[in-house]
Amino acid sequence: MHLRNRHKVTKAVIPAAGLGTRFLPATKAQPKEMLPILDKPTLQYIVQEAYNSGIRDILVVTGRGKDSIVNHFDHSFELEAVLAKNKDWSQLNEIRSISEKVNMFYVRQKEPKGLGHAISCAEAFVGDEPFAVLLGDDIINTQPPLIKQMIDVYERYQSSVVGLLDVPDEDVSKYGIMAGEMVEDSIYKVEKLVEKPAVEDAPSNRAVIGRYVITPKIFDILKTTKPGKNNEIQLTDALMELSRHEDIYGYAFKGERYDVGDKFGFVVANLEFGLRDAKTGKQLKEYLRKLDLDRF
Repeated sequence: MHLRNRHKVTKAVIPAAGLGTRFLPATKAQPKEMLPILDKPTLQYIVQEAYNSGIRDILVVTGRGKDSIVNHFDHSFELEAVLAKNKDWSQLNEIRSISEKVNMFYVRQKEPKGLGHAISCAEAFVGDEPFAVLLGDDIINTQPPLIKQMIDVYERYQSSVVGLLDVPDEDVSKYGIMAGEMVEDSIYKVEKLVEKPAVEDAPSNRAVIGRYVITPKIFDILKTTKPGKNNEIQLTDALMELSRHEDIYGYAFKGERYDVGDKFGFVVANLEFGLRDAKTGKQLKEYLRKLDLDRF
């Protein structure tokens, strides 16, 4: 076990600079991260996971046309005044809560050079501390929150941690894939990482999904990481190089994961969150029971 980095994980980075091309035309004039799951923007679920994991300082890496993200997590004085005048305290507390709970910071990724490059934009914010990374395409429902579980693994091993999920063969080429030995229940020591391999070249079916806890040495490595898959600077490539200098562990979590960067995953998330909601759940269940699927 390594004892070099006794910093606590107090900061999170959320890359949100993508163009959202899979959701055009909806994302032509609004960020995909602001598309709602039921009644909250996707990004708010990610911020809440970080908050519920004990993190209070959050950096969002944005791009052009993402101003609505900044506005959403700021105070809206006119709206708050109307809600207060109408004594709509429930709604008022809801919109105030997230802006008052966390310290939100922003930096713009000037060119879309890949996830690794987006993470490199966070160096000044992170400094010499370990930090969490939460990707906005993954909404993950676990108790306690997944990033909190991974922070606990980091604190035990004092090493970077990647979230793992077994995926079917047909999805292997969509993810970074890990090979490694299990060192205890649900925890693997990473031996190899491959970015989006063909299934016949994949070392396993254990995919690295959108949660990471990373040591600050990653920034030095990213400075010399050459473009890889899709001519982008891949975080997976940088993590593989990091593993040659430090141990990296993988954490295979148990829980529900929604890939809301995919149209089908986005629809499923809205459906399931709607079924769980106290206001819409009963109506939606009744509607689905009566639904004539042969009409479609």
